[in-house]
Amino acid sequence: MPKRVVVGVVTSDKQDKTRRVEISRLEKHPKYGKFIRKKTVCTTHDENNESHVGDTVKIEECPPKSKMKRWTLVSVEQKSRLVDVNALKAESEAANK
Repeated sequence: MPKRVVVGVVTSDKQDKTRRVEISRLEKHPKYGKFIRKKTVCTTHDENNESHVGDTVKIEECPPKSKMKRWTLVSVEQKSRLVDVNALKAESEAANK
């Protein structure tokens, strides 16, 4: 049986070599037909700590690595475009002095 490969977004990188990845999807309500946003949360093994919050990553199913980890990181598809506001303020204040 082939391993599943999915694309998701990293929502937490606080732990060493572990990432929390959310996979979003739209489901149609069976009765009313309205599309509802749903998400699946996967705990993923990231051996080299190469992904960070906001990155879009490709993950693959694997044998259990711990109690919660059942996925492993294949690649970082797109780096995050999030900006650290505090770092920018500190940098601009240092430049003004």
